Amino acid sequence: MASRNDIGGSGRSVRVAVGDELLVIDDRYETASIVNDVLIAVWFTVGSLLFFSESTHIAATWLFLVGSVQFLIRPLIRLTRRVHLRRLGDSGHRRADYDY
Repeated sequence: MASRNDIGGSGRSVRVAVGDELLVIDDRYETASIVNDVLIAVWFTVGSLLFFSESTHIAATWLFLVGSVQFLIRPLIRLTRRVHLRRLGDSGHRRADYDY
């Protein structure tokens, strides 16, 4: 069963007991956002390096395109998290909600 121990409090995490394990829903969205940001940095860094050689310009352009599409994923992660928490009954918002 889901427990909303921290919703509206300082942590605002939704905690779900699954057997002996505890799933903190808030953390999964933050982790997805961090992984997405790291991948964006990788694509743009590698793409930038590939632009130093004429023979790799096409690969560099593709990496820049992939990085740009991932910039779209960032707000989608935030939106998905917000919808998920709202469905669980959380209507309040924290300033930190906009960090990821």
